[in-house]
Amino acid sequence: MDFSEKLKNLRKSKNLTQEELAEALFVSRTAVSKWESGRGYPGIESLKEISDYFSVTIDDLLSGEKLLSLAEKENNRKIRNVCNFFFGVTDLLIFLLIILPLYPCSINGFVFSVNLFSYTTVTQSNLIIHWIMFISLIVIGMLKLLFMKSERKNTDKVISFISIVINIFLVLFLSLMREAYAIIITFLFLIIKIAIFFICIITSK
Repeated sequence: MDFSEKLKNLRKSKNLTQEELAEALFVSRTAVSKWESGRGYPGIESLKEISDYFSVTIDDLLSGEKLLSLAEKENNRKIRNVCNFFFGVTDLLIFLLIILPLYPCSINGFVFSVNLFSYTTVTQSNLIIHWIMFISLIVIGMLKLLFMKSERKNTDKVISFISIVINIFLVLFLSLMREAYAIIITFLFLIIKIAIFFICIITSK
């Protein structure tokens, strides 16, 4: 008997509705409906709750092979969440490129380092490019953190890929502008994000 049938029978044995079971397990009714229709399986924690609530073992609910598969998926999901968190934080740290004195400014023959707000020795168009790229990466970082636990892997990969592409263009742009300090930080962020991106790809297989 499939897990979906077992759960449905256990629920009916206690004369519970899907909504009442959902409340007892602290999950949504949609989740219970999905489990009973065979469109998904609960996570390890939810399995433990079901096991305790109906006084059955986890082995009674799922076969050993399915349980191992579920545990592996759960572990991969947690790794992806951690990766998404650090990816998002890395993009948010682009804010440092706005507030730190990383840009050369020549005053009376002397060169000073200033932040982006005080960067006046650059054309208006180049300054706008700086702001567009920085703000784009910060927004992407916010999105990564907001949708950190999303199950949409493809969307997640697309957002990460866009972030990396923008980061590459930013490194090239800063190189053309000869902004050495900003280049070092941006390149470091790029390396970190590429490493995280590949870890996410590996764990999503």
